[in-house]
Amino acid sequence: MILGRTGLYTDAQLAHIAEGRASNPGMGLAEAAVKFGGAKEADFLAAVGKVLGMEYVDLERQQPSPDALTRLPASAVYQFNVLPYRSDAASITVVASDPFDTKAADGLRLIAGCVVKTALAPKEEVEKAIKKYYGVGADAIEKMIDDGRYSVDDDLNAMTKIDVNEMGEEASIVKFVNQIIVEADHQGATDIHIEPQETELRIRYRIDGMLHKVDVPPQLNRLKSAIISRIKVMANLDIAEKRLPMDGRIGIRIGGQDIDIRVSTMPAAYGESISLRLLAKSGSFVKMDDLGFNERDYAVVNRIIHRPNGIFLVTGPTGSGKSTSLYSFLSEVNKIDVRIMTAEDPIEYHMAGINQVQMQADIGMTFARALRAFLRQDPDIIMVGEIRDRETAEIAINASLTGHMVFSTLHTNDAAGAFPRLIDMGVEPFLIASAVAGVMGQRLCRRLCQKCMREVPLDRKYYTLPYPPERDTVFEPVGCDACTRTGYKGRRALFEVLEVDEEIEGAIVRRENATQIRNISLSKGMKTLREDGWAKAFRGVTSVKEIMRVTEEQ
Repeated sequence: MILGRTGLYTDAQLAHIAEGRASNPGMGLAEAAVKFGGAKEADFLAAVGKVLGMEYVDLERQQPSPDALTRLPASAVYQFNVLPYRSDAASITVVASDPFDTKAADGLRLIAGCVVKTALAPKEEVEKAIKKYYGVGADAIEKMIDDGRYSVDDDLNAMTKIDVNEMGEEASIVKFVNQIIVEADHQGATDIHIEPQETELRIRYRIDGMLHKVDVPPQLNRLKSAIISRIKVMANLDIAEKRLPMDGRIGIRIGGQDIDIRVSTMPAAYGESISLRLLAKSGSFVKMDDLGFNERDYAVVNRIIHRPNGIFLVTGPTGSGKSTSLYSFLSEVNKIDVRIMTAEDPIEYHMAGINQVQMQADIGMTFARALRAFLRQDPDIIMVGEIRDRETAEIAINASLTGHMVFSTLHTNDAAGAFPRLIDMGVEPFLIASAVAGVMGQRLCRRLCQKCMREVPLDRKYYTLPYPPERDTVFEPVGCDACTRTGYKGRRALFEVLEVDEEIEGAIVRRENATQIRNISLSKGMKTLREDGWAKAFRGVTSVKEIMRVTEEQ
């Protein structure tokens, strides 16, 4: 048996592989050998390659020849999951992950019209390389062009006319758009930006707060109108209206999870720019213990959110994780004997046991109106998505002064800036001082990939920090397969937590500025965003470069 000749498996392991295949009809020998045999896929393929005389290819370091990439159509590449690697007049070598797939070899031989040789690489590396060299959705784009049903015009200002009903059923367009969305979800993207440029249709994913360009087929620009119209149909938008910005929503399911996609269109010079925001409707919430608080901040926040009344504000720019923090606090206090009501625009995550209300300004359902209604619903805790105006602020303060705990967000640069902001809205300082229990400022920074980060000496210019460095080394990103060569994987929040006491209440009533209020809080143990960032940098959570990027010197 071929597997026995690899030297990787004992007789017991070979028997286990055979049992696994028998209980999983249709499973190939290669898949079973990896799944039930206990060997890594790369080791298995390298060993089998030696037995069968097949080359093992490291696709991270070795690149296919340009000639080979043009020898097979994208549809065949995606269908058989192979990467054309080398070619000459009489043959073509493809990289595959299954050395025993004779059907694929026969099919490729018919398509290529020549001898097909097979080299080996892990399945994930082959798939990644196909997307890199052919682009996401290349097979669907190729089908659309070959189909001939979509007019192609080299004039970039010309807009392709499409029959909406016909297009809605067109498998190729549906497949391409689905592939773009599924790939974004797979990579953990929060946003998809589809931007018509002069010579290309650019697609970018926002991953961990940073934009990354998606590899797509170069001929995609010729079909931009069909693709943009397909997205507008999915979002129930008027495809004939191209002069005005529009907003819509798409509801889809990926891997058993419901995904809510907010769609925004904007007329631009070379066509409509479309932004898609991906939101998981449900799922596991980040627990308060996992947010990344230091001991002091955790104790202060835990004390505030369990108060019977008061306002707790979370501040920061758009996309800084405020909603995630609020949901973690609500999850912490969500008990059977507590009635919680939220006013949100939009409802980003659905949480069991909580009454969540969607704002609809076009019919008069505003934050202020919802808050008034909440007070007649006997709530214990109220969450307001955002305090945007004086009316909402005053109702929230009155709710806190009448025995309710209120959570909300505010757009300010730091925690101390919340008080001047509320005063600017027209709220009386003595009401703010009486109602607000605490303010938490936060930012998101990228988290270092734990598999490839490396320890380096701390640059001596940072030894002048206002607080002594915890150590003389920090960590920096390197880049590996696990983090797609960025050096970062995931994000972590930085916090500064300001608790209102008698001294700060006096400063608010005296209308002192944010700097004065912050200095009082710092003297009582508050850590600034940058200081919290440095602490996380010394622990290997993030890099110094990230801290400097997302925080300001204070």
